[in-house]
Amino acid sequence: MSEKKTVEFIITRQDNPESAPYDEKFVLPYRPNMNVISALMEIRRNPVNANGEKTTPVTWDMNCLEEVCGACSMIINGKPRQSCTALVDQLEQPIRLKPMKTFPVIRDLQIDRSRMFDALKRVKAWIPIDGTYDLGPGPRMPEKKRQWAYELSKCMTCGVCLEACPNVNDKSNFIGPAPISQVRLFNTHPTGAMNKDERLEALMGEGGIEGCGNSQNCVQSCPKGIPLTTSIAALNRSTSLQMFKNFFGSDHMVD
Repeated sequence: MSEKKTVEFIITRQDNPESAPYDEKFVLPYRPNMNVISALMEIRRNPVNANGEKTTPVTWDMNCLEEVCGACSMIINGKPRQSCTALVDQLEQPIRLKPMKTFPVIRDLQIDRSRMFDALKRVKAWIPIDGTYDLGPGPRMPEKKRQWAYELSKCMTCGVCLEACPNVNDKSNFIGPAPISQVRLFNTHPTGAMNKDERLEALMGEGGIEGCGNSQNCVQSCPKGIPLTTSIAALNRSTSLQMFKNFFGSDHMVD
């Protein structure tokens, strides 16, 4: 009788933010159509490592399980990606799971993405509208502009582009590709344009758009295929125009 097929995982674990990381190996029975999340759930259900020793359940973040929320980002076989769409059949074994190193580790594969969310706050990545009552239909966006703006709106704040960017690290305060692209999205919106100057000023500050080294890792790694480098190029022009506008004190410059 042949042996049952198994799947091997080597998971980088860390008990708390201050402790040293270590690797732990797990061997699971193979199931067709298995993804990394289902494997982690199996380990959580029965936390026994490859040596047969009882261990603590592995900690990680997840929510939607369909590549929409961005919460389950981790490094899988050396590549930052979503674990919900990482299929075991398409991965080389042993499958190595690590937390994304750009963000502080909370425990095991769970990370603190506050750096990215703080950057989104800095650039005001939303459309502020006063009141809780119905304001009626807003201004319509031209269809041609709406089509490419929709591509930017697919961002799920997964942090993969920040992990792939060599300029985002603990020695740099560069805000990263995702917040920059969101500036372009909200400045394009007819109502969002009210705060256009404010967002551009945020990008022109320390750690803003000048921190981009144009490595283009972000656009290659984005799981949603968002044209991040196109947004960065467009905002290089917009911030340059904003600089001249500030210098000459003109409210009538074409942008």
